Amino acid sequence: MKQTNGLLLGAHMSIAGGLERAAERGRSLGCATIQIFTKNSNQWRSKPLTEAQVETFRQAQADTGIAPILAHDAYLINLACPHREIFEKSFRAFLDEMQRAERLGLPYLVMHPGAHLGSGESRGLKRMSRALNRLHRKTPGYRLKVLLETTAGQGTGLGYRFEHLAEIIEGVEEPERLGVCLDTCHVLAAGYDIRTPAGYRRVMQEFDRVIGLERLCAFHLNDSKRPLGSRVDRHEHIGRGHVGREAFRLILQDRRFKAIPKVLETPKGKDMAEDRRNLRLLRRLARTKARGER
Repeated sequence: MKQTNGLLLGAHMSIAGGLERAAERGRSLGCATIQIFTKNSNQWRSKPLTEAQVETFRQAQADTGIAPILAHDAYLINLACPHREIFEKSFRAFLDEMQRAERLGLPYLVMHPGAHLGSGESRGLKRMSRALNRLHRKTPGYRLKVLLETTAGQGTGLGYRFEHLAEIIEGVEEPERLGVCLDTCHVLAAGYDIRTPAGYRRVMQEFDRVIGLERLCAFHLNDSKRPLGSRVDRHEHIGRGHVGREAFRLILQDRRFKAIPKVLETPKGKDMAEDRRNLRLLRRLARTKARGER
């Protein structure tokens, strides 16, 4: 399938059968960019990458031309956790994630800022900054950039306010090694209304004021099963949820973000039919004129 010219659009791809299979699957959908897990996302431990695995993956990326490829960390990791044992397991697991992504030559590793589990947002945010400083000291010279993802704010999750991400970044000694991934489902659920041109403009202005648009390095394009301000993280297919088509059109046609990768994390079936439909709709929205335009 031919990739859409100039549109860095793709989806999260499975690594079942080998890391290289993700790029092959992405090519079959016409993806220009993809996101992957570099290991089982529901396990703490992982087998070390072999040289053969790294070489095969890099060759598959070169053959398909898909770039950039983003990594997402495992779901168990919580670097804001106040419980020492879980925090240390999370730290070791995330260090492993960074090492794997760097070996594979990936530019970005997306992570959720974690949950404070009742210890308070301020302490959780400080714990995140300290953890990132420690991780950076163990990975000098890495080209990899960690992307803090905006969240819905479910439970005691951090990152549902732009100010949270700004505070984490301000507490890091090498802030140039951090960026942000904006998830459309999450920001809507967190209360940021991006559904209209005026609302979208206000949200992006606030992001720029609080964090800075220069730190925005990736988008997760997901519709939301739950309404504005629900603080519930439930992804929906594009155009079938509360985010609505207009928000995606605005992002896809925003010239400031043309060079920024945009990936789906919508529900999947067995044969990637849902990804095909969602990508087809997004490509159409990228070409659709706004109401009132000719």
